[in-house]
Amino acid sequence: MNENKRFGREIASWQVPEYEKHERDQKWYIGAGLAVFGLLVYSYLTANFLFAVIIIISCMIIIVDDSREPGMIDVLITTEGVGIGRRFYDFEEMKNFSVVYKPNQNIKRIYFEFNNSLKQRLSIPLMDINPLPIRENLIKYISEDLERVNEPLSEGLGKLLKL
Repeated sequence: MNENKRFGREIASWQVPEYEKHERDQKWYIGAGLAVFGLLVYSYLTANFLFAVIIIISCMIIIVDDSREPGMIDVLITTEGVGIGRRFYDFEEMKNFSVVYKPNQNIKRIYFEFNNSLKQRLSIPLMDINPLPIRENLIKYISEDLERVNEPLSEGLGKLLKL
């Protein structure tokens, strides 16, 4: 375990992909193409050209992301907070954490909620890390949300739609 005066004593560290890459088949692309076409027709009929631009930019982002492999990002949990890549979140910024572990559904993640409701929830895949020692250590520094037993609806929809 490493000690860094700025970030505290290391509890655990591992690497995660910068984003989840979904395997998309031909049906997905046909469905997405039809949905995009429908949205573009709707934006034309309602003369909402800004919406059309947003749809086109979103498609370009999905195509570019689909053509490259995600890089790996370092995750570091310490006695002071959580580091992801170059960003460090102090436990004082966080309201609570929760571990969702459902091996049958291929769900193994840790979630951090922030005190500031404008900050997005932090969701970190645990990869091959055993969640129990991490949970036991985190309880010492931040409260646990025992209410969360499933992944958030937004993540479930993202997986379902392969976005």
